[in-house]
Amino acid sequence: MGNPILQFGTSRFLQAHADLFVSEALDAGRALGHVTVVQTTANPESLARIEALRTHGQYDVRIRGVRREAVIDTTTRCHAISEALNANTDWPIVVERFARDARVVISNTGDRGYECFTDDTAELLHNEASVPRGFAAKLVVLLHARFKAGAAPLTLLPCELVSGNGDTLRGLVAGIARGWGAGSEFVHYIEHTCIWVNSLVDRIVSEPIRPVGAVAEPYALWAIERRAGMVLPCEHEAMIVTDDLLHYERLKLLLLNLGHTWLAERWQADARDPDENVLHAMRDPLLRADLESLWRDEVLPVFDALGQGSEARVYLDDVRERFENPFLDHRLADIARNHEQKKERRFKPVIELARERGVRVEQPRLNAALAACAHSG
Repeated sequence: MGNPILQFGTSRFLQAHADLFVSEALDAGRALGHVTVVQTTANPESLARIEALRTHGQYDVRIRGVRREAVIDTTTRCHAISEALNANTDWPIVVERFARDARVVISNTGDRGYECFTDDTAELLHNEASVPRGFAAKLVVLLHARFKAGAAPLTLLPCELVSGNGDTLRGLVAGIARGWGAGSEFVHYIEHTCIWVNSLVDRIVSEPIRPVGAVAEPYALWAIERRAGMVLPCEHEAMIVTDDLLHYERLKLLLLNLGHTWLAERWQADARDPDENVLHAMRDPLLRADLESLWRDEVLPVFDALGQGSEARVYLDDVRERFENPFLDHRLADIARNHEQKKERRFKPVIELARERGVRVEQPRLNAALAACAHSG
């Protein structure tokens, strides 16, 4: 019998988040079992990680930071992954693992993981030796193999930073299956038999340890939307099952992510030091005051209107502690990637929520940043 947890993606984030949770849960007897990890891209670093996992199986996660004013610097040996596969070279084994052994599928396929490709066609359903290019197309082929094998229902737990990631991925996969003329029974299986779970992940994993391993902050959260019949990979104190995932998404997006993007906005607009990181920015009195004013005057009144002001302020205390982590080199140049899109996703909802809720609050910084975005576009 193979591993009950099948994971797509070998990112340092998953190494220090889901895989670390499973490893710690295994020690406590609270995990389904070990993880089979599948590499879906062909970049050299990813291939090196797979090779290292095949050779050693285990790797280090170093947790560094300040938590509740206590300095933490610990290294944990992660032993959750017992099998490492490459989709491009081990596809028949991936199909076998998915069709028969897996009970939970975890994915984190990066910013472009949900892209679809015209060269993924219905022929793939009849030729399981061919590897689909897109992740959603891979899932169609794999779910078809499981459907034919008559295996038990499967829980799919995507971790991509897409709102409603489970529902979004289900829609993509079902859409491809329909487009391929895969049959109504199979489409029904995708949409109603498989359990697609929305979730939100939150942990800053700032550096890799090569060839495999990672450096991460102490804070970690995996908020999972409750779905009937779902199977979770493990139980862990950082995992929360909730009926209100939107609450956690708003906190992260409109306080932490918004704060990061505001610092990146100032970094770009003021042509600041190319190597500046979040810690440097937080230690600049003028920039820090500007960020605190943004949170206090333009964002927190919106949470007050939602009746969530106290939770937002508690979460913001955590955010400050995370931003001031003396060990993490979280560079603003990295945060500034895809900056215009991030501004749209992180600034606009605060303005729209204020309008919807009738909050009488000036939001000059957010409006000016979005206006600059529209002007540059």
